[in-house]
Amino acid sequence: MTDQPIILIAADERLARIEAEFRARYDRDYRIITAEDAEGALQLLRELVDSGAAVAMVVADVSVGETPGPTFLRRTQSISPTARRLVLATPGAGYAANLDALREATVRRDIDTFTGIPMGPRDEEFHTVVTELLSEWGWSVARPAVSMIDVVAEPHDREAGAIRDLLERLGFPNRILTPDSIEGAALIAAATAESSAPVVLPMARAYDGRLFPAATARGLNELLSTRFDLVPEGEVSDVLVIGAGPAGLAAAVYAASEGLTTAVLERDAIGGQAGSSSMIRNYLGFPRGISGMRLAQRSRIQAGRFGAKFYTGRSVTGLEPCTLDGVPSYRVHLGDTELRARTVLIATGVAYRRLGIEAVDVHTGAGVYYGAATSMAREMQGKDVIVVGGGNSAGQAAVHLAKFAKHVTILIRRASLNESMSEYLIRELDSTPNVSVASNSEIADGGGEAALEWVTVRDRTSGEEHRFDVGGVFCMLGAQPDCTWLPEGIALDKAGFVLTGRDVPKDAWTDGMPPADLETTLPGVFVAGDVRSGSMKRVASASGEGASSLPLIHAHLAALRAREFGGE
Repeated sequence: MTDQPIILIAADERLARIEAEFRARYDRDYRIITAEDAEGALQLLRELVDSGAAVAMVVADVSVGETPGPTFLRRTQSISPTARRLVLATPGAGYAANLDALREATVRRDIDTFTGIPMGPRDEEFHTVVTELLSEWGWSVARPAVSMIDVVAEPHDREAGAIRDLLERLGFPNRILTPDSIEGAALIAAATAESSAPVVLPMARAYDGRLFPAATARGLNELLSTRFDLVPEGEVSDVLVIGAGPAGLAAAVYAASEGLTTAVLERDAIGGQAGSSSMIRNYLGFPRGISGMRLAQRSRIQAGRFGAKFYTGRSVTGLEPCTLDGVPSYRVHLGDTELRARTVLIATGVAYRRLGIEAVDVHTGAGVYYGAATSMAREMQGKDVIVVGGGNSAGQAAVHLAKFAKHVTILIRRASLNESMSEYLIRELDSTPNVSVASNSEIADGGGEAALEWVTVRDRTSGEEHRFDVGGVFCMLGAQPDCTWLPEGIALDKAGFVLTGRDVPKDAWTDGMPPADLETTLPGVFVAGDVRSGSMKRVASASGEGASSLPLIHAHLAALRAREFGGE
């Protein structure tokens, strides 16, 4: 198959052995191409890229002739920036001698990772490294070979963009088809025959063949999870988690695994903001990093296997204390329906603040994106891109976009990234040649026809303004909680984040005692993650808070049971 993605292997005396290992596992789905020296491999890579071939991975022995493997792979970046780069070393003394250099090459992002060359059959640790890299390449770079959901839409359709972003964050392979394409026209004809009425775009076709004219991201989101109309009448959950980011997912896993009936509500895609991160490299237990989508997908499956139910696509409109079967409980309103629970965990996270420039914001979804929007990275091929923001999410987005874009500029209002971004990301950005940082800068204006085409950038120190043509602006500006739906009884800080524990105003304490550490002013309502006042705003800390809420929830449920049965 000439359209197979390519794995290019560069090695000398061990080439036959490495090639045999790759062919034994990957020859069906990938085209294995080899080279015996670095210069020959580089020339071969240039020819492959010039021919339009998709290069999934470049593998190098720890030394390719006189050239160190990391040095060779660093030179491949400018030729095929989206290919994954793997160094193989022989376990033993040689491996140890090269270890420091390999680690430094990983930090500089000269390579994605390194591992030992297989020493015998069924070296599953080796193949785990390879398949993880190929899986991440397949999700973030390649077009899907098999699509679960097709969407027919006009170019620059903003609802179609929202649908694609949702599906990418959920890990659903998808395609966007234009109405004049052969497949798009066929779907429109099928929908017209089915309804005998003009088809409203965008239209989606699900994996089971169902057609959805006038499709919306929120409508599809609801259809892809447990249906609200199938909630058993009178059902009361032990725990209702509102928000399925890292905090909510961690709470759902632990609550369900400990036998509590658990329901999870999420307005958007499961995973929250973290779910849109192209690669999280400092999360415990994932030495090669993990994409936000994979982390959310695995957590959702894990919680579901323990019995947690997920409901998506609807916004919570209210939280109301009530008594159910004589036990203090809560009703959570979602428009024309409600869910009920003994305890509630609020884990709604935060949203990125808007630029507040009407001429720019009017292009949201068509050149302007709030969040990492990894689904749009492929569309930035050869374009100049701006990332607004100086946090870790902005850094991760810039690194990912740089694999596709001609140039990525990180725009920050501060003097440097040191105050707001992790050191490993700063080093990674420093070693990415097509990324630059514009400090003390902000967007002042912008415009375009069907999509954003240009922006004006203002220097906050000198006041000078310069106009730039851009393919996309990705905004990750600070944290803004959405707590407008909460009842007045829950205390918030001045910025709108939820107060818990000893931070709650003393006049809301009970008998001189504050609520539990993650508990709000309403008994049995807990908060975890970014929406909590004083939280760390990191994926790991949010997950930790979600897990830490379980002992407090257990204690509250135990107190309810004691009261129900006449105890103290």
